[in-house]
Amino acid sequence: MFDIKKYINDSISTKKAIFDDDQLISKILNVVDIIIQCYRNDNKVLIAGNGGSAADAQHFAGELVSKFYFDRPGLAAFSLSTDTSVLTAIGNDYGYDHSFERQIQANGKKGDVFIGISTSGNSKNIVLASQKAKEKGLSVISMVGEKACLLDDIADIVIKVPSSVTPTVQESHLMIYHMICAMVEDKIFGEQK
Repeated sequence: MFDIKKYINDSISTKKAIFDDDQLISKILNVVDIIIQCYRNDNKVLIAGNGGSAADAQHFAGELVSKFYFDRPGLAAFSLSTDTSVLTAIGNDYGYDHSFERQIQANGKKGDVFIGISTSGNSKNIVLASQKAKEKGLSVISMVGEKACLLDDIADIVIKVPSSVTPTVQESHLMIYHMICAMVEDKIFGEQK
């Protein structure tokens, strides 16, 4: 039988582990600095994921483009999982594994940031997109679970949630990208509050 309190406690424990991990918090702060530098150089953030992580990519981009805590100019951010015509054309012509890689090849440029969200860290389309992003000079950030993964050897910064339970990892990814959005917004536009 599903235990509601155990589920909540597991989620709290994972977030507490993040709270206690100064090295992980330092990585999150580094991601904020990379994104701010990207925007100061008139570049953009590209975000991708599959399934629930695709929804997270859209959510993350939406918070940057619209607003988080207060009204301010929009920041250039794109979810690579939203254009069905592009996704189905690439899937049909090249295969689903290339769905994000091809978009990075077409739209990514040096100085942009690519954020790949994958709870396993081994999603083939995120791995290929990350490799293409590195090749093109983008900063590559990965948001994954705690297990060793292919993205460990590709990304400039790997944000590892200390859990291997997919829903728990996704809940913590949400918290982390909300914090990133809040800090980016505050550091760029804080004087406008």
